[in-house]
Amino acid sequence: MSFSKEVKDELSRQLSPARHCMIAEIAAVISLCGRVLINDKDCITLKIHTENITVARKYFTLIKKTFNINTEISIRRNSYLKMSKMYTLSIVGHDDAVRILKATKLIDESMEIGENLSAISNLVIQNVCCKRAFIRGAFLAAGSISDPEKTYHFEIVAPNEDKAIQIRDIINSFSVDAKIVRRKKYYVVYVKEGSQIVDLLNIMEAHVALMNLENVRILKEMRNSINRQVNCEAANINKTVMAASKQLEDIRYLKNTVGLGELAEGLEEIAELRLEYPESSLKELGALLNPPIGKSGVNHRLRKLSILADNLREQKEEVNYGNKENID
Repeated sequence: MSFSKEVKDELSRQLSPARHCMIAEIAAVISLCGRVLINDKDCITLKIHTENITVARKYFTLIKKTFNINTEISIRRNSYLKMSKMYTLSIVGHDDAVRILKATKLIDESMEIGENLSAISNLVIQNVCCKRAFIRGAFLAAGSISDPEKTYHFEIVAPNEDKAIQIRDIINSFSVDAKIVRRKKYYVVYVKEGSQIVDLLNIMEAHVALMNLENVRILKEMRNSINRQVNCEAANINKTVMAASKQLEDIRYLKNTVGLGELAEGLEEIAELRLEYPESSLKELGALLNPPIGKSGVNHRLRKLSILADNLREQKEEVNYGNKENID
């Protein structure tokens, strides 16, 4: 089972004890995957279409508990995806459908249905608890969440921009930075920050999924921290090896050209030690001196040796260049 299905399965069993919160959740489901059909006698039928059995089960339970209305369920195979099924839940009784639409504020007292079943600015999502329920219903109806082992991504797909803005604003009222992006003919409300997705799971009251995601986040952060330390140590080791290699090259050049005995006493001593202990750190070299000196002192002497070696190389190049000109 995918992480997204695990979250939805947990939310499908989450029932608010308050009737107004149930109505807010029903409003979200109808708004995102509902249809209102009106026949030639002006009788209304309310239908919900979903490919997710957990959404169908939750919607059936909410309607039964909130309005004591039985919902007709039909199942058919998706014509495009042969393995998937489409669940249709229908409220065929005109009075029952109107009762639900009025309670969810998707239809007004004059029987005018909100455009595209819009729930914008309605009264069912004024309370904080109802906003939580609405987000939960919206996620169940049209949401998904990626596997946190791979990436952090939470989204709810809305059929139009107004609904996307509404969902985004409700989510952002909980101090979560949700954004909207257009994807073909749909508008997607999304969150990509791991800590904010944790907050959203808490808002929807998916506490088991929240703990699972937090465990994954902790492990990932530990792995990333260890990888950063290993990379840092590897870079430092590589830097140290490269520096030691250059130091040995310079010291050997000085030894072969002018001889180490011609160097100042402190430089000769550190040069001999570096040749004897090519893999030792600056701190270890400093401890071998008499009297011992610190890393900065050792580094200062080795830099002087490098400068002397570079100067000798430049002088040799100038002599060779002058000889070449005389020959020419």
